[in-house]
This record gives sequence, C-alpha cells and structure tokens, in this order.
Amino acid sequence: MIELLKQHRDEIDAIDEQVLKLVNERAKLARQIGSLKDDGVIYRPEREAQVLRRLQANNQGPLSAEAVANIFRSVMSNCRALEKELSIAFLGPLGTYSEEAALKQFGLGRNAVVCGAIDEVFRTVEAGQADYGVVPVENSTEGAIGLTLDLLLASPLKICGEITLPIHHCLLSKQTDISQISHIFSHTQSLAQCHEWLNRTLPKVQREAVTSNARAAQMSHDLVLADGTFAAAIASKRAAELFDLNVLAENIEDDPKNTTRFLVLGNHDVATSGHDRTSLVMTAKNKPGAIVELLEPLSRHGVSMTKLESRPSKQGLWDYVFFVDIEGHYLDSKVAAAIKEIESRALFLKVLGSYPVAVI
Repeated sequence: MIELLKQHRDEIDAIDEQVLKLVNERAKLARQIGSLKDDGVIYRPEREAQVLRRLQANNQGPLSAEAVANIFRSVMSNCRALEKELSIAFLGPLGTYSEEAALKQFGLGRNAVVCGAIDEVFRTVEAGQADYGVVPVENSTEGAIGLTLDLLLASPLKICGEITLPIHHCLLSKQTDISQISHIFSHTQSLAQCHEWLNRTLPKVQREAVTSNARAAQMSHDLVLADGTFAAAIASKRAAELFDLNVLAENIEDDPKNTTRFLVLGNHDVATSGHDRTSLVMTAKNKPGAIVELLEPLSRHGVSMTKLESRPSKQGLWDYVFFVDIEGHYLDSKVAAAIKEIESRALFLKVLGSYPVAVI
C-alpha cells in the first residue's frame, strides 16, 4: 500500500512538472501576442470565451466543466497580468457578490478598485481610474437592478462581457446561538431572496436594508446592541472569513437556483466570439402597437429576443425606455439588418454592447 501510494505521488509530481513547463510556455506565447497588439487592449473577452468553450467541450473528466473553466481562467488571468495587471472596479466593501463576480471573471491577476455604490463604479471606469467595472444587472428571483439600467442609458461605457454567479446566502453573526439574534442587515435584494426563510426561521427579528451584503457583515461584526442581543447579516461565506463571523445557516435563499447576472463595463467594443449577446435600449413612438412594430424586424430577420425590460425615461410622465437583449453580435448580418430597421422606427436607439454569452 505504501509503495503504491508513493508511486502515485511520484507520477503526480512528474505531471506537475510538465504542467508547470507548459503553463510557462503558454505565458511566453501570450506575452509575445501582447507585444504584437497595436490597439492597447489587453482583455479580449471573446477570445477567452472561445478558449473556455473549446476546453469544456473537449473535457472528458473527472473534472467538471466549471472546474476546468476556473482553472483556465486563473491561467489566462496570470498570463494577462504579464502584460498589465488590470484594475477592476466593483461595489464594495470586500466580500460582496460583486467582488466574487470580478474574481470569477478576472481571477487574482488584477487590482481591486472598491467602490461605495454602483454609480461610483461607472464613474471610476469613465474617468479612467479603473480598466473595467463589474456591476449587477439582474437576479433570477428579484429581476432587474433598476439603477444599473438607468446608468447604462446615460453612460458612454460599453458592455464587454457578462458573468452569471449562483448566489448562496448565509446567515452570519459573532453569536453562535441563532435565538440571540434581534437584527438582520443585508442588501434589499438579498432580504427579498431570503424572505420566506426569514419568515419561517426568524419571524420576529428586525430586518434592515444596507448598501451591500459585505457592509451588512461589517456592521454585524462591529455593532454592539444595548439590550445584549446580537446582529446578523445575510452575506456570503467569503464575507464570514473576511469579517471573522460565524456561519449560523447556509443556503438560506428561497430559490436554490438563485443566480445574479453581472455586466463587465469597458471603453471598447468586443469582437464576435461565435456565441454572443447584444444589449439595446430604445424608445418607441407614442401610438398603439408601437412596441410590436418596433420589435417586428427581430422576428422577420430570425433574431431571438431573450429579454425585454421597461424603465421610466425620466424625461416625461409615463414615458418609458425599453431594454432589449437579443442573441447574436451586432456585426452578424441578421442582427445588423434588424438593428438598422429598428433604428429607422425608434425615436431613440443605443447599442449598449455585443459580448460573449457567459461561460459557466
């Protein structure tokens, strides 16, 4: 048994040496490719998506497709950092799901630019104080993040990518006895995503919305309640580690498939990856059937619409703008033809970006 164990470990050591050599050879090639670029753009989401899809398609296990993606995201992130360590802005403090999304997409080979609000993320990237921003745009349970949509309408930034992040909430506190909890802090969306669990488990506990889940965790650690009870936060396991809190309950979200979609914001367009999404915002003429008429070219040109969201335009009472996601890249012939016709019918049309569909 001991001899067999040593044999297997020796084989692993030999494989590790091969992997190390190959990863460094890859890094050298990546650096050479970087020196050939003439536009200064280091992050190529379309290329990275193509690499991950190809590797997942060729994966024969036992590693899962998600594990393969995680490994090679880290490899690409560290290779990219040889050219430049990108700065990524996201809603802070550290420990938010926005940070998790940024880590998933960009890995550890990046500088974190922690922002106090979603609009600050936009401003930071627009001002050139960060290379990219990561912002939440919708949740599978609670729907769209209105502030993000409003900011997209006014911002010159382009959507360069998307990230889907499964959201698993935990109840965190300095206390170990859940019966001693009198206050719960969390972001509004997280409180809503755990509404039924809270009603069943802690129906009498006071709930208070704060700017982020990580801020809630910070408050739960720092706040001292006069009556001797304790505060808790709904946040991630990472927040528990960062703020030295106990995990009183895990996976307390009402929907086990609870997922948040994030957008990557930047200052450049993204080339086609072969499996893309295009986001648009538009306004329709104020007449019966205007929306149907506006979107009709999508059907005629065979372009699938995956999302339609309305928001007040803030330009006049009962005036609305419509956010639309469609399958395909704006350079695809069918998509380009449909957008051109929509533009001729709309009072206003803005292409927010074409980008690779998220790789799980």
